[in-house]
Amino acid sequence: MASNVTVIGKTTRVRGRVTGSVDLEVQGFIEGDGAVRGGVTIDAEGMVGAGVRGRRLYVRGAVKGDLVGEESISLEQGARVVGDVRAPRIAIAPGALVRGYVQTGDEEAPRATRAQAAARPAPVPVAAPARPAAVAAVPSPKAAPAPPPPKVAAPMPAPPPRAAAPVAANSGARRPPPPVVPALRGAKGQIAKKKER
Repeated sequence: MASNVTVIGKTTRVRGRVTGSVDLEVQGFIEGDGAVRGGVTIDAEGMVGAGVRGRRLYVRGAVKGDLVGEESISLEQGARVVGDVRAPRIAIAPGALVRGYVQTGDEEAPRATRAQAAARPAPVPVAAPARPAAVAAVPSPKAAPAPPPPKVAAPMPAPPPRAAAPVAANSGARRPPPPVVPALRGAKGQIAKKKER
């Protein structure tokens, strides 16, 4: 960082908005937005309770708010961010935690915030009101004519019961042959050959 750096010490607690055109190093606690034209470094023991905006952001501590970097954002090991992260270049080291949206690129896409999205009511389906029967029966001059109602056929009478044919006790009716199993077919042939010998 440049020699022109504003340092918020470890025992310092700032309540309110922090702005400036120099670099900022946070070792203590800021309860408010921070917006500077230079770089912002949030030390491992530093905490920010609102959004941070700057040219380059280096985070090793905790931030509860959105991070916006004009050039880059670097979340180093031990960083804890609860909020959205937006910059053209973003680096997230192993051991860093982000709970929020991460957006890279030069253009800042307009989108609703999570609070606005949560407050937006869900659409409720509304059923069309039923039209009265008298109005529904009157055809519209522009509408196509309604098809005629389907014809309902009269039920057919049941056929008379057939008389059962008399069966003789010893008529010698033929039974169907037993099923042939391929494994037995070959075995029967072997048995027949053994009997012939």
